[in-house]
Amino acid sequence: MAPALQNVDHLLDADSQVKMRLLDDTYKLDNVNNNTDVKRDTHDKVNGDLDFDIVKYEAMEFRPQIRWPDLIVQVFLHCVTMYGFYLMLTIQVKFLTTLFVFATIYTSGFGITAGVHRLWSHRAYSARLPLRILLALLFTITGQRDIYTWALDHRVHHKYSETVADPHDINRGFWFAHIGWLVLTPHPAVENRRIALRKSSLDLMHDPVVRLQKKYFIPLFLLLNVILPVAIPVHFWQETLLNSFVVSFVTRFTITLNIAFCVNSFAHIWGNKPYDRFIKSVENKMVSLAALGEGWHNYHHVFPWDYRTSELGRLNLSTNFINFFAKIGWAYDLKAATPSMIVNKANRSGDGSLGTMEEPDPSILHIQAIRINDKS
Repeated sequence: MAPALQNVDHLLDADSQVKMRLLDDTYKLDNVNNNTDVKRDTHDKVNGDLDFDIVKYEAMEFRPQIRWPDLIVQVFLHCVTMYGFYLMLTIQVKFLTTLFVFATIYTSGFGITAGVHRLWSHRAYSARLPLRILLALLFTITGQRDIYTWALDHRVHHKYSETVADPHDINRGFWFAHIGWLVLTPHPAVENRRIALRKSSLDLMHDPVVRLQKKYFIPLFLLLNVILPVAIPVHFWQETLLNSFVVSFVTRFTITLNIAFCVNSFAHIWGNKPYDRFIKSVENKMVSLAALGEGWHNYHHVFPWDYRTSELGRLNLSTNFINFFAKIGWAYDLKAATPSMIVNKANRSGDGSLGTMEEPDPSILHIQAIRINDKS
């Protein structure tokens, strides 16, 4: 169980050199951005917003086309993965191979959650070079494109969430948000915003780790996502080459993709909305379990700059991962919302379910108790 927010500074002692920014409720939420507007080119308008008329794009008649190469790849991956599940369930692959697959899925997952998502997309904390290299390697193992492309798309998603400019707009249905957006041509509004936000995302390419990972993504993808995962079971415990390819590459890769897809689909449909009932994103415990803490999505869309992506007290392995590296000084400048800010937001726009899932942050309960006593 994670400690209460007021105990975080004690947990991360002075030797860890952690600078946690707790934004108190005197700071207006309107002034807190999604950590997407950074290092703008002074010669350009801010993100091109003045030239962007989303109403025009919403009124546009748009018929997406199937991107056949992408669709064929996805069909291949998922069909072979069904065979991979069959091999594992019928014990036709070695137990160590199955164990290796799931260990790799969850270990590399931190490259998505703590890396490309919380660090590079939202700048919710800062990381020293060794941690950035580690996260870049873990993210590359997942095979989910390069850091720059993933982070840029995620910034577009947050800035234009639930509009036609959202790359995986949940308003177009579960299957589109889950996987359809990868096999269909993007809406012109999405393409427009991807180009526009490049000007405000210069911080990404200013990081040499991001630059190198983008430049050498193809060979790194082949080495870390294909060759090594297939070769390790074959070399160390004599798994067959075919079984290793099917299970340790294709099945592992596809499972990792679908866990990430679930954050775009399930976590925008099924769950409660304790912080903002007016948006689609929800709190989904099962997605959080699978995605190392990324399913507390209603909280995340309200406080996208919070490195925890959830309240303390929620199941969030990625927050524990970051806290560990904060203790040894590799992570610092952790940003987090205060309990009073969270409660105030929930009181204004939540669905009334704050504190009903898992064990809530004790400091939140304390503030709520004070409010109840004041009213009585």
